Amino acid sequence: MTFKFFDKLSQDFSELLNDKKDYDVIIEVGKEGNKKSFTAHSVVLRYRSPYFGNELANVITDENHIKTVIKPNISGQIFKIILKYIYGGIVDIENTDTKTIYELMIIAKELELEELSVKLESYLIDSKASWLRTHFSFVYHSIFDGKEFEDLEKFYNDIIVKHPNLIFESEDLTSLHEAALISILKRDDLKVEEVQIWDYVLKWGIAQIPTLTTNLEECEDIWEKVKPYKKILEEQLWDDMIQHYMFPNKPVKSLILPARNISNFELQLPSKTISTPKLPSKENDRFSTIINKEHFAEISSWIDRKSTTYSFANIPYEFQLILRGSRDDFNPKTFWNKCHGHANTIVVAKVAGTDEIIGGYNPLAWDNSTRGVMETKDSFIFSLKNGNIQDSILSRVIDSTEALFYDDPNVQNMYGPCFGNDEFILRTNVSDFTQDKFCWCNYDTRCEIYYEKPIRTTRELFSIVDYEVFKIIKQILNCTVR
Repeated sequence: MTFKFFDKLSQDFSELLNDKKDYDVIIEVGKEGNKKSFTAHSVVLRYRSPYFGNELANVITDENHIKTVIKPNISGQIFKIILKYIYGGIVDIENTDTKTIYELMIIAKELELEELSVKLESYLIDSKASWLRTHFSFVYHSIFDGKEFEDLEKFYNDIIVKHPNLIFESEDLTSLHEAALISILKRDDLKVEEVQIWDYVLKWGIAQIPTLTTNLEECEDIWEKVKPYKKILEEQLWDDMIQHYMFPNKPVKSLILPARNISNFELQLPSKTISTPKLPSKENDRFSTIINKEHFAEISSWIDRKSTTYSFANIPYEFQLILRGSRDDFNPKTFWNKCHGHANTIVVAKVAGTDEIIGGYNPLAWDNSTRGVMETKDSFIFSLKNGNIQDSILSRVIDSTEALFYDDPNVQNMYGPCFGNDEFILRTNVSDFTQDKFCWCNYDTRCEIYYEKPIRTTRELFSIVDYEVFKIIKQILNCTVR
């Protein structure tokens, strides 16, 4: 039988840490103005940490037989925890904030305290997942900085493959560590089309090598997008690409990986967690009777003032259907009742007898108890490409003081949403938008006062076939901040 007395051993070694008589190492941590010194024993440090074993071998002993190690990147708070672990094998993080625990894991990895760093990595994933999601950019960029945290890498990449816009549409893309980008691109389940991946990689590469050409304005297909970058490709790969372009059925010598497993992206009502929209199965429960996924991508880009249109896979918003006229009623009062209190909404309407789809975006909350003009600089009205309509029209507000108009509750059975000075308004005299022609989009000089341009090419009043109101919800991970 073997008796083990680890608790007593840990206690005794912890006491040794406080013994100032026989120390032979001083560790100075912290930056100027916040430095702190700790004493330790070289024999303990060498056996507990390979890092200190190598470090101490290269440090010259002073006249008092003391070796000094300087670590300005480690705070006194964290190094105190590290020393208690080295001497006593105990780490108490009960009242430690999550950011400090994360920094402790990083330092433990640097000091080659593998047991501790692995334990902390598991603890963060199992117990602090919400914090990890909240601090996505901060953590994801730092874990690839020459350090290996495979479980954290998998934790984040599992999120990215489902929601690639978190990285590829982020301002941080160009500063992403090369190892991080490679780890994402290796995933067969990354839900991004190959041609889009090429664009993203080029954007990243151009940031690293500014001399690469950035003129892609005239590129229309993958061939033209690849050709400007021939010099960074292997010669055989380039030859094979030319061959495949000319003789698609002829085998090539380069290794060609199978296509990624990309699911079909469809529309659905949003859930509490981030999700790609999906169409319900029943035809009468279709998510939209008016607009399609390309329209949603275009509107999302306008909301974010993007110069290029989001791909559907990377739309950063969920579209929650609040109201559909054909389902809920075409009475304007229904609009005010159902949309009351909802902010960040789009209204879309199908004009009767034409291919026109018109609408407007309101970042403010609709209010059925308020009358008057509403001020915002972020609203816009639009006409969407559809049928015989060749191009979409975007018209942003230019007089923010009169961006919208909310009608008196007494006339809300006649007047629905109104943008500007009737630049886009839904109204009716018979309490039904489909039954008479009283909807209107201004097409005169007044339009250039409140919004940039008219969104219809005719001046006539019109009725609508159907209309819908969606609440725009920023897609974020379902988490709380501690």
